[in-house]
Amino acid sequence: MKQKDNLKSKQIDRVDIRYHIILLVCPLLLIIFSFELLNPLGNNNFLSITFIFLIYVLGYSLSYYLHQNRLHRLWQHLERVLSINEATYELVKLSNQYHDQQDFLDALLNKSIRSINGAEMGSIVVLDHDTNKLTYESVVGVDQSKLNKVDFHLEDSFQYQLSQGKCDRVVVINDINEIGANKELSQQAQNIFKGACPKPIRSTLSTPIYIDNKLFGMLNLDSSQYEAFNDYDSNLVSVLTQEACNALSLYQKNKQIHKLANFDSLTELFNRQAFEKKLKTWKLKPHLGSFLILIDMDNLKSINDNLGHQAGDTAILSLANALKSNLSDGGLLGRFGGDEFAVIIHGPITQLKQKIARTQKQLAHESGVEFSYGIAKYENNWQLAFKKADSEMYLQKRAKKNARQYKTQDTQKVS
Repeated sequence: MKQKDNLKSKQIDRVDIRYHIILLVCPLLLIIFSFELLNPLGNNNFLSITFIFLIYVLGYSLSYYLHQNRLHRLWQHLERVLSINEATYELVKLSNQYHDQQDFLDALLNKSIRSINGAEMGSIVVLDHDTNKLTYESVVGVDQSKLNKVDFHLEDSFQYQLSQGKCDRVVVINDINEIGANKELSQQAQNIFKGACPKPIRSTLSTPIYIDNKLFGMLNLDSSQYEAFNDYDSNLVSVLTQEACNALSLYQKNKQIHKLANFDSLTELFNRQAFEKKLKTWKLKPHLGSFLILIDMDNLKSINDNLGHQAGDTAILSLANALKSNLSDGGLLGRFGGDEFAVIIHGPITQLKQKIARTQKQLAHESGVEFSYGIAKYENNWQLAFKKADSEMYLQKRAKKNARQYKTQDTQKVS
């Protein structure tokens, strides 16, 4: 919310009446006094003083007019700087409240367009360092779907071309026609760019976005007017971008901290703490029932012993991906540590058991991963449901172990 201040434009831009009197009378008295000392009194003296007075008033009026214009420009500058500061402050303050990076970039772009006079449209493109490709992540006033149909690379951008590949400064183009067509892009790509904009772009301002000294992307502001941007706009955008880079870096660090605190790094499932926190908001559906499923791998130790821990991690990831594919529809998945997983999901229970059976067959066939599970009805009593599912899971594991032992004994008897 914008805070009100006690500074009024008329108080800053105007000179008080007392200063008018001092500025006007004191120099005039000095001129008259000097004139009286140097010249004898006479009729011509009155005309001379009148003439001097008129010249002085004219000069004073001109100086005051220039002074007012300067104050007005300073006031406009102050307002725009305050607007920039307010925008960057909001971005930094609210950086951890945006749901994802897309929301943050949308907010940055909209604030930039509102802060820079002449900006009508705009976009933020993000660089993929592996392919050197630029993707339009946020747009205002243009068709994003059309723009992303173009195979657009860093070398194709005006920012790259006009900064000789350095991408280290704000680039202002006040007449696109003077730059000419982008020879790096095909005619089809250029037509797509033109068709994506409802108004022809005649001026553009592009500034690089760096995060931790690495090029993240570019902020582009566009106008349908010629000479829409000047050096002053360039400086303001530079300030805004620097602060936005700090805010974006803070946002990414906050998200990284949140991810490390709530998600398992290998499988990207909820860790136990986050799972139990999410469980508090789980909504029961009496007509379907809610069920807790505990899953534990049967052969992780043998995989680690025979193939190494890297293969063990791959097996855990295979199980996690299979659970995401088959049991994530409306469910809550978490890795509780090691090879143990938990799922809260709505029933009916017969369908859940069928899904689990398919998952067991799929994993055994594709990656040799085996697991046991226990399932219990969940009715907002975590301890009770966990105890029942855990007991059922270990009964299943014991049954499998006994079956393997009997099979081994039968094989030995035959041999």
